[in-house]
Amino acid sequence: MTGSKHLLTHNGRKLLIDCGLFQGLKNLRELNWAPLPVSPRELDGVVLTHAHLDHSGYLPRLVRDGFRGKIYATPATRDVASLILRDSGFLQEKDAEFLNRHGATKHKPALPLYGVREAERAIEHFSTVEFGQTVKLACGALLRFEHAGHILGAAIARIEWGGRRIVFSGDLGRYGDPLLPDPTLVAEADYVMIESTYGNRRHEKDDPAEALGEVVERTVARGGTVVIPAFAVGRAQGLLYFLWRLKKAGRLQTVPVYLDSPMAIDATELMSAHPADHRLDVATCRETFSTARYTADVEASKAISVSRYPKIVISASGMATGGRVLHHLKAFAPDAKNTILLTGFQAAGTRGRALADGAREVKIHGHWIPVNAEIVELDTLSAHADADELIRWLSGFQRPPRRIFIVHGEPEASEALRIRIGRELGWDSVVPRQEQMFEL
Repeated sequence: MTGSKHLLTHNGRKLLIDCGLFQGLKNLRELNWAPLPVSPRELDGVVLTHAHLDHSGYLPRLVRDGFRGKIYATPATRDVASLILRDSGFLQEKDAEFLNRHGATKHKPALPLYGVREAERAIEHFSTVEFGQTVKLACGALLRFEHAGHILGAAIARIEWGGRRIVFSGDLGRYGDPLLPDPTLVAEADYVMIESTYGNRRHEKDDPAEALGEVVERTVARGGTVVIPAFAVGRAQGLLYFLWRLKKAGRLQTVPVYLDSPMAIDATELMSAHPADHRLDVATCRETFSTARYTADVEASKAISVSRYPKIVISASGMATGGRVLHHLKAFAPDAKNTILLTGFQAAGTRGRALADGAREVKIHGHWIPVNAEIVELDTLSAHADADELIRWLSGFQRPPRRIFIVHGEPEASEALRIRIGRELGWDSVVPRQEQMFEL
């Protein structure tokens, strides 16, 4: 499930944890236009676990509709969110402009959910909190961020309020990730809210670099191009790291790598700006991110699609819902020599999920594009903890929490995790319905 928003209330004060956009299926996306169950003006603050759109993307609309409080986040999350929210506002303005120009809308005129100016106004509300620092919020709650892994700046949020300690996992990363820290174990909590993206799956244990190298080498051997839809923040940087390792080992020396996403380029530079939030030293960071040729302008991006020489193209978005990667899919998906490599979770209703499910054609820019390229999914490259890693993190609590709330997952994944928590840990857990209320 996308669109994460969790509301805590105490003595008439209200604190929102995450404020994401719904993505994927149309009936979910339409929820972005529905009024919230609570007026934004009534909120005393927002705690943001990380910057991905499904956790942060509704913030500009929240501010536009009257929110006047602070948005608490780590410094890196603020910087990453600044990129993502501006990009989101820009794309929504462009989408509305396209629909109006071509009359492809039942709304007269079609309007964006929000634009760049609203995104910039939301960014002005950010207030940063360092990892490991406990701060008192305007509503009286105490907040502490711990490392979650997953992407740069991502945090586990520990909130103490009204005599209760509630821990929000946000999105948990992988243990042993070469770029990002392990999710921090938390010793005590009365209640835990945990994500369940991969609550019913285990990632392969293969070396990610080796698995990536095999895919690229067999594609290049048949004269093809590897197109990798990748989240601009997180996966793009991880892919560059593994490709750097392969080239350093003497492999893929003649295969050019293109990072064709202005936001991914900016996000890559942010890694250098926040050295304490990842594992790479300055020299390795510089070497790793020089692996690719950066494509900032549109003409250079078009040249990549025209070229039929073997290459690797990393481009956003990660679920192929928009961005420059769509032009590369149009160019390379029809040819069986090429490979489309999926490296992260693909939500229901996205082109990425359709490709993962074996679709032989996908609709892009109003046209159906045949898919003859090889489709490869490499879960080992995912930035999300799998089911075993979620249980590992929960096992770090020194006493059983009163209850575990399982969120941010498709129904089968959430239910599988609930059953496993009960069987292996013996803890009480529940998968909440949308807008369901609980008294803690």
